[in-house]
Amino acid sequence: MSHQTQTSDPSWPPGTVQLEDLLQDDQTTDIILQPAPCHDPNDPLNWPTWRKHLNFGLVSYYVIMVFAIIDVATVTWGPLNAELGFSFELLNDSYAAGCGSLCIGGVILIPFALKYGRRPVYVFSTIAQCAFCVWQARMQTVADLMSANILSSMVGALAEVLVQMTVADVYFVHQRGLMNSIYVWFMTVGATLSPLAGGYIVTSQGWRWVWWWMVILMGAGLVAFIFLYEETKFSPTLEGVIPVVAAGQIDPSPEGKDKKSPTDPEIEANVAHKDGETQRSHATHWIDHSIPVKPYWKKLALWSTSPGSFASMARHSVEPFILLFTVPAIFFMSVVYGAMTAAVTVSVTTLSSYMTLPPYNFNASQIGLMGLPPFIGTSIAVLISGRLSDSLVLYLAKRNRGIFEPEMRLWIAVAFIPFVPAGLFMFGIGLNNGSPWPLVAVGLGIAIFGTIPANSVALTYLTDAYTDVIADSLVGVTFIRNLISTVFVFALSPWIESVGLTGFYITFGLILTVILLGNLVFIYFGKRFRVMTAKRYRYYAQRQMDLRN
Repeated sequence: MSHQTQTSDPSWPPGTVQLEDLLQDDQTTDIILQPAPCHDPNDPLNWPTWRKHLNFGLVSYYVIMVFAIIDVATVTWGPLNAELGFSFELLNDSYAAGCGSLCIGGVILIPFALKYGRRPVYVFSTIAQCAFCVWQARMQTVADLMSANILSSMVGALAEVLVQMTVADVYFVHQRGLMNSIYVWFMTVGATLSPLAGGYIVTSQGWRWVWWWMVILMGAGLVAFIFLYEETKFSPTLEGVIPVVAAGQIDPSPEGKDKKSPTDPEIEANVAHKDGETQRSHATHWIDHSIPVKPYWKKLALWSTSPGSFASMARHSVEPFILLFTVPAIFFMSVVYGAMTAAVTVSVTTLSSYMTLPPYNFNASQIGLMGLPPFIGTSIAVLISGRLSDSLVLYLAKRNRGIFEPEMRLWIAVAFIPFVPAGLFMFGIGLNNGSPWPLVAVGLGIAIFGTIPANSVALTYLTDAYTDVIADSLVGVTFIRNLISTVFVFALSPWIESVGLTGFYITFGLILTVILLGNLVFIYFGKRFRVMTAKRYRYYAQRQMDLRN
């Protein structure tokens, strides 16, 4: 049975926690709840499973709709070209402009989620997306095209950061691998299946009705959020729980203090002992039912304001970049996430442009059907890697005397590396040679199959290792992710004109392979990097407005 245990060794780097309690001469184990829930029944970590899954289900619907709005536009390009005279180069640039605005959306909007809670940001962003879809349904000019794309994508950036904050709020370390895999699956469903449905809408009702359906579906999500979504931001007063890092052990400044001192332990397999006494305190987790459960109307309060000035809130638009460029893991995982996203966006924009031409001559609905291979590849990858990620870390933690290291998850990403270049080569070379469309489709599916575990593991690694600064971390991740996608999409047309589809996809596949191999560096040196930057992490963790501990 799971119970709560707290390690009390403050020299352990962020992310290193005791995840399993070895019992009866290592024959059985107890899973230790990390992060440790408090005794308040209102703590989201204490919610019953159905309540957590309802909350996550609503968030997942939001993710599907946001990525559908971003990607469904590609199947309307043919009719837009015919009716409004927009060139394919202009349409490609509008997509790239949307990717660019995804870079800055989190920088502007996430501080509001830290200050006022997740719920108001979800609700108001859903309202905004409905309005932008109406705008696109009534589009007439290039200004409409660009403005609606940019603003919609800016708000859509929340689906890349806010959802990870929700996962960190509600789920324990040993559950996050699966939940992040499911998140990536929903993200891919929105990005790949929306063009499939959109293609049939274009051929049967016209391209404007694609956006009217987005208004209807996003409006349904708005109603669900208003009446069902509960706030997950929670700042407890812990009783009888020893925090991993005590307040008095936080260095007041991050500068010049990040290097490992000679007295820092290596955190070997054995649990630390001091003066003959164990360095951990066990406390069976229980819920204090004398604390009243919030009534329904309080659960749905629109605001959950954290203390702090506007200046405190505004600094969360700057601190993500400090963390991004001073914490190696955050920067590297940003590059991995961006590269894997570019694999999807580049492939989608390529097939939307080239498969409408001979020898394929695909119409809008046929272009939409090309979303099925990525969906199938994603689904298989999630089924394999989601549970496997969490099972692997429990197994490796048990072998490590119950100590969990975030780098344990990275082996999953390494195992899937060969599928990314193999799929991209098959897709790009096949498209260049006019190969039968099933060959092109299979190549696309294989490539996406390989990217999903890398994406999921990158997000989960950051959530595990840097939980208390996950919002700031993911704002930086989102910036780099979408910057990489924007650069590749803008460079796509001239690059292909210069070297051809085959040359481009061979180069692209090799670049992504080199990036993915960087996971091996973090498997062997990641903990050392976490030790080096531990004081910096703890300094910025103390500056969070919604800190749990």
